[in-house]
Amino acid sequence: MRKVTLIRGDGIGPEIAEATRRCIDATGVKIAWDVQEAGVDVMETEGTPMPERTLQSVRDNKVALKAPITTPVGTGFRSVNVYLRQTLNLYACVRPCKSYVGVRSRYQDIDLVLVRENTEDLYAGVEFEKGKPATAELIRTINRLSTDKKIRTGEETTGVSIKPISVEGTRRIVTYAFEYARKYGRKKVTSVHKANIMKHTDGLFLEVSREVAKGYPDIEFEDRIVDNMCMQLVQKPELYDVIVTENLFGDILSDLCAGLVGGLGMAPGANIGDEGAVFEATHGSAPKYKGQNKVNPVALILSGMLMLRYLGETDAADRLEKAVADVIAEGKDVTYDMKPDRDDPTAVGTSQMADAIIARLK
Repeated sequence: MRKVTLIRGDGIGPEIAEATRRCIDATGVKIAWDVQEAGVDVMETEGTPMPERTLQSVRDNKVALKAPITTPVGTGFRSVNVYLRQTLNLYACVRPCKSYVGVRSRYQDIDLVLVRENTEDLYAGVEFEKGKPATAELIRTINRLSTDKKIRTGEETTGVSIKPISVEGTRRIVTYAFEYARKYGRKKVTSVHKANIMKHTDGLFLEVSREVAKGYPDIEFEDRIVDNMCMQLVQKPELYDVIVTENLFGDILSDLCAGLVGGLGMAPGANIGDEGAVFEATHGSAPKYKGQNKVNPVALILSGMLMLRYLGETDAADRLEKAVADVIAEGKDVTYDMKPDRDDPTAVGTSQMADAIIARLK
């Protein structure tokens, strides 16, 4: 029996976590769930959204399934998600975007995988607050080095964020993307960057991507500037297979890709390192729907499917994915957002959709 940490999250998290746990258990795979808490609810009582016991549980078990957790906007704790990825060195964020019959979308037959570097770039959090002495000194240095004297940055009114991109970090994420492509029979890897503007950071990312690609002659390689990539994905997504990119661009592009296949409710995710992995839905905690048994649980259930694959339970993963696909295709026991009319009174709740998936498994 494999022990797995289950982080219930907040907002809609506990509801979809329970639905997902029941579906995974119904595959027959024996998992001992180590249930832990994180998020705004536990922060109210313990002063932190990520208790040490929760983090230690993930360290000990090396595999976790995490429901959504609220990230405060503008103030407060930066992000539990980012904290987990950086603390546990989960450097590869893998987000498959796949079309399923029965999901409303302008696109069909999408089958993309986005591989996002998880620990560097602007999300490393190297920031300097406006009006602080360190910020002022940094800005004075920038101004001294600036060749365009028309551009002046105010010491008291400007914040500064630094974008670290390393050779080591780039090499391991691009290598991961190529190894993933080879393992799952993918034909092409596309590196996404902004090297035309950021010569020494994105330029490094592109240079190392090209170097790594030379070691995989069996897989086609190309690169795209990120703004062009956005247009390409909207116009002709069928041309792309595995996309590897930096942290910020990956965050943005993964939501765009989710839009191609019906939205964030269909977008699973995995955060993988050398010594462990955390699986999570791409979407947020949607606190306004908390406790209503209303939201679509598919993104977290499919994240659980990715977890089963990671654990080597390939047959169970395939059966779970097929059960989800069958329920969606039938269109009867699905949540309101998956109905042609979102006000359709025949829409079922979160737990009832899980019931339908379990019935298909059995």
